[in-house]
Amino acid sequence: MSKIPKPATIQDVARVSQVSTATVSRVLSNPDLVSKSTRVAVLEAIRETGYRVNQAARNLRMKRAGAVLILVPNLGKPFYSGILAGISEGFAGSDYAVLIADTESNPLQEETLAGYFRDGRIDGAISLDGGIPSTALQQCVTYGAGNRIVFLCEWVEGEAFPVISSDNAEGARLAIRHLHDLGHKKIAHVTGPDGNVLTTARRKGVVEERTRLGLPARPEWIIRGDFSLESGHEAARRILAMDERPTAVFCAADMVAFGLISGLVAGGLKVPGDISVVGFDDIEMSGSYVPALTTIRQDRHQLGRRAAEVLLGQLANTGKALPMKSALPVELVTRASSAPPN
Repeated sequence: MSKIPKPATIQDVARVSQVSTATVSRVLSNPDLVSKSTRVAVLEAIRETGYRVNQAARNLRMKRAGAVLILVPNLGKPFYSGILAGISEGFAGSDYAVLIADTESNPLQEETLAGYFRDGRIDGAISLDGGIPSTALQQCVTYGAGNRIVFLCEWVEGEAFPVISSDNAEGARLAIRHLHDLGHKKIAHVTGPDGNVLTTARRKGVVEERTRLGLPARPEWIIRGDFSLESGHEAARRILAMDERPTAVFCAADMVAFGLISGLVAGGLKVPGDISVVGFDDIEMSGSYVPALTTIRQDRHQLGRRAAEVLLGQLANTGKALPMKSALPVELVTRASSAPPN
């Protein structure tokens, strides 16, 4: 049986490059402090010997965990796939491991997040969950980790953390304007859950654009949902039972729109022949659904990348001022589910 070769050490790199181990260490941790010729020699020696940095030991010396935590409300939702891909890409060039926790299946206890920081398990966190209790966030601030938390898509009102989101209100305005331009005046809106910041922002855009365009408003045309397929089915049931039905519906999420279309078609209506439907998100299946869904596209990949960049900036402690709120632009994607009213 052949012997397993011993892994190369920093001493091996120093011997091959003919420098001290301290110089090798400087090349790895602070390369700008070393001359170019020395840096090249050390990097060539690393390639030749196959040396790999002991990341655990390095993290211990630097008193850091080498990991960031991503808090996701429901990993099963298709919406999050593009965002997580963007986050992963954003951290790819760093030496941070990315950990993911589902806060719906395993809700955070009040002291959990601060405990992760205090126990040295994580260096920073990105939260896509706007339902984290303020008391849990304040514990992180008290511990001194308040500048290492970034909110993405959702946020907690009244808390001073960086927020990366889409322009939700403008997205809603684009949806209502599109339906109005097609000739619709009776436009319903299926919202997200009560108390959710996205629900509030998108509802605000609906009300503003509807008012600007002078469109009629009926209380029953505002239907409470929860971003789920099931809430779309329930909205369809309510619309089918209305004496005066809307000719178009703007849904606060694509999944709601899918459930709505399914329920309306099952009830004997045609989409868009009898009623037009617009969603929000532009998840992967939106273009393949039948009919293909007109929707508001969020650049989910860019959202994830941007959140990673902001957190990396916070962790690097560069002193560079970062905006507390950054809203990425959205765009209308016109497909087959919207058409002029009959």
